[in-house]
Amino acid sequence: MRIGVLTGGGDCPGLNAVIRAVVRKGIEVYGHEVVGFLNGWRGPVEGQVRPLGLDDVEDILTRGGTVLRSSRTNPYKIDGGVERIRENLARYGVDALVAIGGEDTLGVARRLVDEGIGVVGVPKTIDNDLSATDYTFGFDTAVHIATEAIDRLRTTAESHHRALVVEVMGRHAGWIALHSGLAGGANVILVPERPFSVAKVCEWVRRRFEREYAPIIVVAEGAVPEGGAEVLQTGETDAFGHVRLGGVGTWLADELAARTGKESRAVVLGHTQRGGTPTAYDRVLATRFGLHAVDAVHEGDFGVMVALRGTEITRVKLAEATAELKTVPLERYAEAEVFFG
Repeated sequence: MRIGVLTGGGDCPGLNAVIRAVVRKGIEVYGHEVVGFLNGWRGPVEGQVRPLGLDDVEDILTRGGTVLRSSRTNPYKIDGGVERIRENLARYGVDALVAIGGEDTLGVARRLVDEGIGVVGVPKTIDNDLSATDYTFGFDTAVHIATEAIDRLRTTAESHHRALVVEVMGRHAGWIALHSGLAGGANVILVPERPFSVAKVCEWVRRRFEREYAPIIVVAEGAVPEGGAEVLQTGETDAFGHVRLGGVGTWLADELAARTGKESRAVVLGHTQRGGTPTAYDRVLATRFGLHAVDAVHEGDFGVMVALRGTEITRVKLAEATAELKTVPLERYAEAEVFFG
């Protein structure tokens, strides 16, 4: 059997660990061949392919990003895209695909399975917003990076006695904000799941200053004020219809300065959260996902995604995996509110 591997969507720490596991077990345990499709779904659409042997994955475990590169290509937005995928799979003798990605990449995988193409999914997103798995690899690294940034920013905030607003990624799910905010001892955490009152945030900020401490506010890029709307970088959308979020941190810092009279600064962590080497946890989780994905391919169990449930790796239907986003439950957010102000 010849197995194709691709990585789609935003890059994520741990992608190379999955590729390495697929290649090592696919070749050494099952005797299969493995090839990589480059640039996400653009690879099988345009026939961009490279061999993946044992030497090709020897030193990639600790590397961030993806050696196969990525894109947000949507073959269903390309004329004849699906047929071109089918033709290129036949051309290169590829019997099945391992698609590593988030909701968009796996959404395409689900539709391709319905059209008779064998695909197994691996969940990847720093946002941790896929509902069928307890955790996605990349999330732990993103939280670690954001927490370290908060720790560093606290010292400069205290030195200058100013409020610091730290904007983190996550789109419509507040998991990175919640976990990094709790780990970093933030005084306010704002998530998309709970519209926030600017007046209440100002009250918490004033209370912090009154105690002679500098407040740290962690805000998810998709958080919205009560009665307001998401802050967008541009009005453009990508191939999957997503807008580019960002800017709420700067907007909130300006509001805090105007309403409290205290100096406020915004720091947007942006893509630093998805770059660099993965944490040990993400390396292990990504490796386990890759090993179990190859098992599913070998058994011909297509249309599934490997998932973490507790400490075990299981399989769930791609339709279940992409049915809805996993957002922060309000009871989890209530735990964090104890530390506000």
